[in-house]
Amino acid sequence: MDTAEISKPRLVSLTEDADKSPDDELLQLVQTLPKEQGWAVSNLYLYQDFWCTAHFLKPLISFQRHFRAFDSDVIVATFPKCGTTWLKALVFSTLYRNQFARKDTPLLSFTPHQLVRFLEHDLYLNNSCPDLENICVYKPRLFATHVPHASLPASVKDSNCKIVYLCRNPMDVFVSLWLFTDKLREENQEPLSLDKVFDKFCRGIYIYGPFFDQVLGYWKASQENPDKILFLKYEDLKEDISCQLKHLAVFLGVPFTEEEEKQGVVEEIAKICTFEKLQELEVNRKGLFITGVPNKDFFRKGEVGDWSNYLTPAMVERLEKLIQEKLDNSGLTFKLSSTASDA
Repeated sequence: MDTAEISKPRLVSLTEDADKSPDDELLQLVQTLPKEQGWAVSNLYLYQDFWCTAHFLKPLISFQRHFRAFDSDVIVATFPKCGTTWLKALVFSTLYRNQFARKDTPLLSFTPHQLVRFLEHDLYLNNSCPDLENICVYKPRLFATHVPHASLPASVKDSNCKIVYLCRNPMDVFVSLWLFTDKLREENQEPLSLDKVFDKFCRGIYIYGPFFDQVLGYWKASQENPDKILFLKYEDLKEDISCQLKHLAVFLGVPFTEEEEKQGVVEEIAKICTFEKLQELEVNRKGLFITGVPNKDFFRKGEVGDWSNYLTPAMVERLEKLIQEKLDNSGLTFKLSSTASDA
């Protein structure tokens, strides 16, 4: 089956037939899509060459059809479990630092996911046309997404809005995905063995996967248009957060002034946004994300190289070969541990 044919615009255009409801057409669409057993849900569906659940297909299509980007918008984009929560906190704190006193940062009262809301997982989840102007308290507007670059709405790609993309080495991504999704497993869903889950990851079968397709999509787009897309690596943020924050601020058009640097503003933002600081805040230890995920589950270790505690030598060998195969001649490299050189 040609998956490219499945995802042509005619399928996104719901309700062409006046006698059909959007839900009827959505059901019809789902029935045409290739499917695979998911890690935590019964089925994943291949839509526009990436995997998603049936539950999120409707808000995803609403986002694609109705979102209108402003040139001033900023969008945080990531593959799941690549440091999304951390990046949201960093971008929010950097972009809006002059709109509130740092000692009263909203991060003390709201989770990063409440402050930088997902488009497909939140804003469009229960509303096909949310009032984004009134939803966004701070300006410019700041949103988040896990959607691959190729599947972003045309208005995002055609406008001058900025995208901040964060990736992470695939070994740590897999381990984090595995441990996270195991907590989200449906009641009737039997747990998959580590070997089966690992095989699915290597074959790209996970929500928003394949991993390498998404990462390379944003990488190539950032190379072609570096003023529009800032491509960051989780490992680089861990290694030198101050340098990366300064780079981020310049990209966002709000560079730190000499006075701010002398006052230690960069270090202050870095500190309030550390994994440890965010994890200990009560707002991140209680309550649920809009999809029902406990807020505390978004914080595990945040370390580089934790994969070495879980992957077998055979798994490491398979992933190393896959990394070499997928990234060959791309110019993109990953640090696999806090001490390892690029691999």
